[in-house]
Amino acid sequence: MVLSGLRRRSPRLWGVLGLTLVCLVAGVLVLSHGSRPAGAASDGLPHTTVEVSAGRCGHGWDHPVSGLQVFEVHNTSDGPAEVYLEDPKSQSVYGELEDIGPGTTRPLTVRLGKGAYAFKCVPDDADAVTGPTVRITAGRSGPAAAPVTEHDLIPPALAYQKWVGSGLDDVVRLTSRLREAIGRGDLAGARAAWLPAHLEYERLGAAYDAFGDADGEINGTDAGLPGGVHDNDFTGFHRIEYGLWHGQSAAELGAPAAALLKAVTALHDSWTQTRMDPAQLGLRAHEILENTVQFELTGRTDYGSGSNLATARANLDGTRDVLSRLRPLLATRYGDLPRLEKELATAQDTLDGFRHGDEWTPLAHVSRPQRETVDAVLDDLVERLASVATLCDPRRTV
Repeated sequence: MVLSGLRRRSPRLWGVLGLTLVCLVAGVLVLSHGSRPAGAASDGLPHTTVEVSAGRCGHGWDHPVSGLQVFEVHNTSDGPAEVYLEDPKSQSVYGELEDIGPGTTRPLTVRLGKGAYAFKCVPDDADAVTGPTVRITAGRSGPAAAPVTEHDLIPPALAYQKWVGSGLDDVVRLTSRLREAIGRGDLAGARAAWLPAHLEYERLGAAYDAFGDADGEINGTDAGLPGGVHDNDFTGFHRIEYGLWHGQSAAELGAPAAALLKAVTALHDSWTQTRMDPAQLGLRAHEILENTVQFELTGRTDYGSGSNLATARANLDGTRDVLSRLRPLLATRYGDLPRLEKELATAQDTLDGFRHGDEWTPLAHVSRPQRETVDAVLDDLVERLASVATLCDPRRTV
């Protein structure tokens, strides 16, 4: 998987999750900022304008109704803020908007029923403020999720980081075999050794951000390099892959193989001093397969080995390793967790269908119906993993 140079983001995908539909609009909506009853708009839903500010958080919600509805959330403060609609007692979140600029209005669509609700306004540089509690006496609300804090994510992050350390042990061991095969001129043996070493690295997907520049050195592509595959800055696994499957000699591959072994060894030796950001763990669970779809299923990272589907399978293993650490948090927050696990199993079975012993079917030999099946299975899984990213995105509670 290739993450170097990709835009990182912290998605608020409540629509995917099914907790609420968060709709973003371009520009500023000009609406009444005072208290008013909920009114129906062209979408047929009740609309209510509420304020975001330290002194008037949630003000304007004077006529509560049940059912699907839209809150026009207007920031009357002088700085950006996040807003949560939550149960004031449990702090379970029904919907949220982030980065609402001063003077702007954004819609928040939720389904509310019997219960107590309050808006929490979270300015960038000030304490959170909870607005007045509003009670609805009838109807059934959409699901809510208890917020996850950075403190909650520290234990799974530490467990995952320890697991990555053991994985790097294997990467160094397998890369040493690759280097030794090239060193003795055994190119057939090197081709056989390349894939296990590469796949072991690919399974460590959620740690790539913590790897820093080392990831580009170890697993970068020739994208953006003036000389392409012949550029001196094209290094790592894909540089060796290109040489092994394009007729280069052992002498030509000796220096790149030695550089790769040096890079993975340095990463391994420095890993105990590295600290992963716990807040990014859920996002990485989503990004691993998101980038698999973008790069592996399109063949953009194939430099001759035809192993993209094997890499996709390794990325799936990497996703499961992250989720296994997050499962205690998800079990009480994500009602569709059994469905997610079923889809992970389906994706595994689908990809394993292209494995034949130690060989994998190249993308070029996959039929169109087979490609459509793989794309559909992984696209659905990526969508569902967006919910994990949302649920595990830490929120301020004070």
